[in-house]
Amino acid sequence: MGLFNWLKKQAPTTITTPIATPIDIPPPDQIVNAWKSIIIDKSKSWVVFSHGTCVILMQPLSDPQLQAIELMRKYGPVHTGSPAGDFSIIDLTNYPGWAVTCHHNDILTYVAPDEVSTDNTINNDLKIGLYGRAKRNLDALRLEVIHIEDKRHEG
Repeated sequence: MGLFNWLKKQAPTTITTPIATPIDIPPPDQIVNAWKSIIIDKSKSWVVFSHGTCVILMQPLSDPQLQAIELMRKYGPVHTGSPAGDFSIIDLTNYPGWAVTCHHNDILTYVAPDEVSTDNTINNDLKIGLYGRAKRNLDALRLEVIHIEDKRHEG
């Protein structure tokens, strides 16, 4: 028996990068109320998806829901190692929580304070960002619209 024969009996170890997976998503009314408070320009049309991602429609077309779904199909999925995996955190001042940005300026995801455990470490932004990015990815996969704020004809 060779010195390293014991290695043949063990299963190979796979190293993976942990990905945040949203578990406790706030109820739809809380998500919608958050976005109503967060969006400062009350003349904007926007669409919210079931995990808290909001698509702000800078130039809304005839069907805001379809327009938002198309934007989420194209820009919502996360591709790590590319701009689609990048994010920034916005500390909200007019509502508790954070908005997580992505590579498309008009797509943001709301993260409530009770969704992510934060302490006073430097990793909080990373936790919040990964969690928000995972929520955006789920919204891009499921494409479940929970609210449409259509301001096209108001004026």
